[in-house]
Amino acid sequence: MMTVDLFSTLKSLPRTEKLKVMQFLIAELAREEEPTLQDGATYSVWSPLNSHEAAHKLGQLLESDQTF
Repeated sequence: MMTVDLFSTLKSLPRTEKLKVMQFLIAELAREEEPTLQDGATYSVWSPLNSHEAAHKLGQLLESDQTF
């Protein structure tokens, strides 16, 4: 179906049907935006474990916050 035909059909729908179409399209767009994870695949995840620079900065923040 061509977009022009689709728009024409949508214009002729009653308000409640247009709202249903909107809900459907929003749900479809949201579903497409969700990240998809595949079974058996490995994904890298950042962790502060063994991040000495992050530990040093956190220590500095804690020290500066202790001065009242």
